[in-house]
Amino acid sequence: MGLMFEVAEGGFLDIDVKIVGPDGKTIHQGERESNGKYTFAAHMDGVYTYCFSNQMSTMTPKIIMFNMDIGEAPSEAGSEGEDSETASHNKLEDMIKELSTALSGVKHEQEYMQVRDRIHRSINENTNSRVVMWSFFEALVLVAMTLGQIYYLKRFFEVRRVV
Repeated sequence: MGLMFEVAEGGFLDIDVKIVGPDGKTIHQGERESNGKYTFAAHMDGVYTYCFSNQMSTMTPKIIMFNMDIGEAPSEAGSEGEDSETASHNKLEDMIKELSTALSGVKHEQEYMQVRDRIHRSINENTNSRVVMWSFFEALVLVAMTLGQIYYLKRFFEVRRVV
């Protein structure tokens, strides 16, 4: 079994994660993690619980992308009396399962990259808007200073006559 997660949006992009087995024992517990990939063997049948907690920052909602992988139990070694066609068929079946698992891994990796791209795009757009606002502020200050200097120089060179 496996769990892969990524905090996509919200707060400092961190969350608490806990994996509990069917017997109530904690398999994994992590605090303030932004992403993770955990794989473990299920030693008993039952319901495994994945718990994501946002208790450290309850005021900030978070968006989490996660994938759960449930693999198949490892197959036992074939019996001695198998003929070559069945052994060849089983080998082909095993190769197809491996290929399917690898393809699933690539798909999950692609989804992970899409989430990372979305996060970085959001950061870049936010930074860009701040830079644009700062440049407008600087332009206004520059125009105000120019007008102030023109006014000051006009008053400086004004001829005042005392009658």
